[in-house]
Amino acid sequence: MLFLNKLTVFFDQCEVIPGTMSLPALEKKGDIILGGLFSLHDMVVEPSLSFTSTPPSTQCTRFNFRTFRWMQTMIFAIEEINRKGNLLPNITLGYKIYDSCSTPHQALKAVLELRGTENNSAGNTHQQGVCHESIPAVIGDGGSTQSLVVAHFLGVFHVPQVSYFSSCACLSDKNKFPAFLRTMPSDFFQVDALLQLVKHFGWTWVGVIAGDDDYGRGGANIFVNEVTKLGACVALHEIIPKNRAQSTISSIVSTIQSSGVWVILVFAVEQDAAALFDEVLRMELSGIQWLASEAWSTAAILSTPRKYHHILQGSMGFAIRRADIPGLRDFLLRLNPLSSGANNDPFLAPFWEEVFQCSLGVEAEDQKYNTEGNPPCSGTEELGSIANIYSDVSQLRISYNVYKAVYALAHAIKAMRSCVKGKGPFLQQACPDMDSIKPWQLLHYIKQVKYFNTFGDETKFDENGDPTAMYDLVNWQLKPNGKMDFVTVGKFDETIAASHHKLQIQKENILWTGNQTKVPLSVCSNVCSPGTRKAIRPNFPICCHDCVVCAAGEINAIECIRCLPEFWSSAEKTACIPKQMEFLSFSDTMGLILMVISLTGIFSTCFVAFIFYCHRSTPIVRANNSELSFLLLLSLTLCFLCSLIFISQPSKLSCLLRHTAFGITFVLCISCILGKTIVVLIAFKATLPGSHVIKWFGPLQQRIIITCCTLVQVIICTVWLVVAPPMPQKLMPRDSPIVILLCDKGSHLAYALVLGYIGLLAFLCLVLAFLARKLPDNFNEARIITFSMIIFCAVWIAFIPAYISSPGKYSTVTEVFAILASSYGLLVIIMYLFKHYFSIMNPEKHLFLSQHKASSQGNM
Repeated sequence: MLFLNKLTVFFDQCEVIPGTMSLPALEKKGDIILGGLFSLHDMVVEPSLSFTSTPPSTQCTRFNFRTFRWMQTMIFAIEEINRKGNLLPNITLGYKIYDSCSTPHQALKAVLELRGTENNSAGNTHQQGVCHESIPAVIGDGGSTQSLVVAHFLGVFHVPQVSYFSSCACLSDKNKFPAFLRTMPSDFFQVDALLQLVKHFGWTWVGVIAGDDDYGRGGANIFVNEVTKLGACVALHEIIPKNRAQSTISSIVSTIQSSGVWVILVFAVEQDAAALFDEVLRMELSGIQWLASEAWSTAAILSTPRKYHHILQGSMGFAIRRADIPGLRDFLLRLNPLSSGANNDPFLAPFWEEVFQCSLGVEAEDQKYNTEGNPPCSGTEELGSIANIYSDVSQLRISYNVYKAVYALAHAIKAMRSCVKGKGPFLQQACPDMDSIKPWQLLHYIKQVKYFNTFGDETKFDENGDPTAMYDLVNWQLKPNGKMDFVTVGKFDETIAASHHKLQIQKENILWTGNQTKVPLSVCSNVCSPGTRKAIRPNFPICCHDCVVCAAGEINAIECIRCLPEFWSSAEKTACIPKQMEFLSFSDTMGLILMVISLTGIFSTCFVAFIFYCHRSTPIVRANNSELSFLLLLSLTLCFLCSLIFISQPSKLSCLLRHTAFGITFVLCISCILGKTIVVLIAFKATLPGSHVIKWFGPLQQRIIITCCTLVQVIICTVWLVVAPPMPQKLMPRDSPIVILLCDKGSHLAYALVLGYIGLLAFLCLVLAFLARKLPDNFNEARIITFSMIIFCAVWIAFIPAYISSPGKYSTVTEVFAILASSYGLLVIIMYLFKHYFSIMNPEKHLFLSQHKASSQGNM
């Protein structure tokens, strides 16, 4: 603050800076003088300093026709305001314009002269002299780096600065730059437009190359930070050095070639961009879709030379809105260094010599060329005969910004002139003195400027001094005549609230690099196909990935997502579909086979029952207790029938019936066999003298034995159904595409008791039959019962490990097979072979046995 206070006192007192040299300036007197800063040259030749003498004057090189047109536009706007007189009647605007030579220190020297002193005399070029306060505002500079230096200085004195081309977002900071305004939108908005463009076309792998200045670095950094939030990745971020060393730029191009990126944003001024593209040409890099920042999106020095056409054709970028300014072209072409008053223009001569490659120096009679090697100008040269950047008014964008800046200051002066005491900012003070305008007074009014110009565009500044951001999306298209044309293919309007509506693009009008109509693809990795997921590559950006096939039961979205337990992935692994239900059904091959076997058993049992019924009056049927035989056949029929309950989709009713019906019917069957076994034993025991045991095992007692044995199983099953009944259950393995439908036992203890009780009765039958094995051969029914019980027990002992190890529906198959196998064993061995053989195939033996049994029973 102490430094700034001293600096303010210095300029308030208009101290003389000894030993300094004034810069050339284009000046025109007026009631109010507006300062101007334009980079009419692109470079400054640094002199070699000996430090023993006064340094030579600064030498600027590479005259810029485009910037010269901007300067002439400022003059045109001032003269138009003066000529019309309706905006500022009785006030004449003047100007004082300096060349900043595209360098910050030259811009600072120029603004020092604008703010500090004016020449003491026309012939004194070594010392500044008389103080003045006639420059209340400055228009310029163009480059953001130059404007930063100027804004720091002018902000101390609250001198309004209106830039026409400085877009660095840093200049919106009013704490650092309180007096800075601009007709050029901030890079914040340009970056927003570029982000919308990248998002719109789905580019996720982009490169960024920036100029080594505040404009390039600032804009590129904002873009890099914001584009990553969209999910895109930056393939490379390089800086073009200001010395434009070929080795450094070559390394940049090499990085591009190895990165695999096809869309690159170049955020740089046109001179830096040209240095990059020169190296791109030299290294024969092609196929890149270049995105242009506003600084070079319509730059003629890149679009005019044919050497750039094949690499820049299809380039795309945002440019500020253009306008056709009536009368400007005629004004530009009126210049002539030989006309009156031209001697006061220090910039016209170098411009003229550069355009026509001639010299305006004094020509000697015996000398055809001057010391620079150019022939002398003939005086017949006309600007209208040459087509160049200066006279091209087809893309008046920055020129339009200059035009708006002049008119904004004019409207501010008009508002100041219309001041009414007691209103506005001067409630307690008199209105500003128009004969001696204070910069800080004008600063207030220019911040309030709001008007519509003759082109229908509104000019106003927000709280940061920024204008409304509206851009044209331009596409570089090469015409058949070999001329590069800037075709507007879209618009970006920051004033639209909905972000997805800010950018409007006419895709059908775009020609991409290589004259293609298809949108170029720029991704580090291709989009994973359906059924695969992204697998991030180690040490690579997130946009670089491999595609890994999703595991079974998973579908892909961003990552593979496991389906819910009752769902499975489709064949393409793009959707979850319901799992296939698996259960033993009548439509299955296995279910169909078991059903046929079961029905065969039923019919066979019925056939045996029919044979028995037909021979019910024979002695052997009556001797073998026909009542027990028919009950046994009935129970076997029920055993075959209960197996069918297992062959269906499990339901609440079927689950309740499966094991209870099976358990009861098998107990009934085994009880009948147990009764028959006891009868055989008792029949022979009764033949002993004095034995009366047969009276305890008559038909009534046999019925009681069967009933009691069966009742025990009924009680077990009833308790089972009441306490923990079997219910339908779904088994949904995570790694299986099926849902297994089965019946949950409810209580494994109850199930074990049911099977155990059946096994106990079977074992008892086996023991009794084994004891009767040595009976006479004619009575070999006991041996057959023994053999059947061995088969029965073997089947169910083998069932246990088979049932436990069988997966899914095959456990049910195992259980049904055990039921059918044991049922067939009983049917075939006990009932069919024995009884059918004796009653049908061997009637003689049948008669003998009948008589023998009858006599035995008579003795009992």
